[in-house]
Amino acid sequence: MISRFLLLSFLLISCGQLLACSNAPMMTGDSTHVSHAIWDTLLHRHVKESGFVDYKGMQRDSNMLNSYLSILSAANPDAKTWSREEKMAFWINAYNAFTVKLIVAHYPVESIKDIKRGIPFVNTVWDIKFIRIGGKKMDLNNIEHGILRPDFKDARVHAAINCASYSCPQLRNEAFVAERLDAQLEDAMRKFINDPLRNKVTAQKAEVSEIFKWFKGDFIRDAGSVRKYLNRFANEKLEKSGRLDHLNYRWDLNDIK
Repeated sequence: MISRFLLLSFLLISCGQLLACSNAPMMTGDSTHVSHAIWDTLLHRHVKESGFVDYKGMQRDSNMLNSYLSILSAANPDAKTWSREEKMAFWINAYNAFTVKLIVAHYPVESIKDIKRGIPFVNTVWDIKFIRIGGKKMDLNNIEHGILRPDFKDARVHAAINCASYSCPQLRNEAFVAERLDAQLEDAMRKFINDPLRNKVTAQKAEVSEIFKWFKGDFIRDAGSVRKYLNRFANEKLEKSGRLDHLNYRWDLNDIK
């Protein structure tokens, strides 16, 4: 009887371990290949075509959001088996998802900047170290300025990451994925430059986001000048004699109205 009981216990434990393994992320060599399916579902569900976000809906689905963030936290995006596109898509999605998490955790707020109030020893909300990925503790600035900009050197990233504010490029209502990353980045920048709420480009005059001033060097690196970069994507091209000005940045929350 005892040996039967031990055998049955062993089989039950083994089955449990097999089930646990079947639900774990797929491992390949030294890499955990991440699925962004949960994030894609949340974006389809709670981000409108206009790019504005239903943060109340995100709150209701906070368990799903937390599950996705746990997947990101357990990943190893430095693994050699990851492609450049897989890494870049991962970090863009991480920036956007953790930004949404920050808003959801403090909602309702008028602006993402309000979250900094009352938190000591940080200069801005983007310096709050609430993110853990691959065993490293980091903030949103670490992702944007320490990884995305220097490692990938692609100014289109400025249209892909979203700072939860009105003047930010729209939060895309689908996850970025390695297989379609180039097309998604191209579409994101084209939509941003031709979005009349964020940029106004005509042949005679361009009034554009302050993003093109703050990160001027990135656009010059990719196209030779900000003007040339704008004209690469703008429906109406700014003439050489056309004036280039910047719109005031609005930091009010990109909450659905």
